[in-house]
Amino acid sequence: MEPLFAIVIGIMFAITVFLFLSRSFVRIVLGIFMLSNATHLLIFTAGRLTFESPPLIPYDQSVPIEAIANPLPQALILTAIVISFALFAFVLILTYRAYQELGTVDVDEMNASEPRAAASEEAAE
Repeated sequence: MEPLFAIVIGIMFAITVFLFLSRSFVRIVLGIFMLSNATHLLIFTAGRLTFESPPLIPYDQSVPIEAIANPLPQALILTAIVISFALFAFVLILTYRAYQELGTVDVDEMNASEPRAAASEEAAE
């Protein structure tokens, strides 16, 4: 099962790199979201994937009898999902506000110190 997850995680990271290299700010935001999901899967896979054995120790034992899944990465992922959702919501609202102010989501046009529309109006005067 882990090799399948490794392939899926690799594909998700490749999609993230592709989205980060685009000129559209919306695609970059989606790349951030994809990066967080790929990282969640990576941490989840690092904690071992076992379906039959829950991470419980019998009452009369001091150590688990068989290999069990590590519950710590699962707890970390629950926290990371909440944090990444809040970050995604913040970046999405920031993107919308930047679009309202600048009138574009193109990174090259947003990078200019002065929007092109304002510069062309001043040049016309």
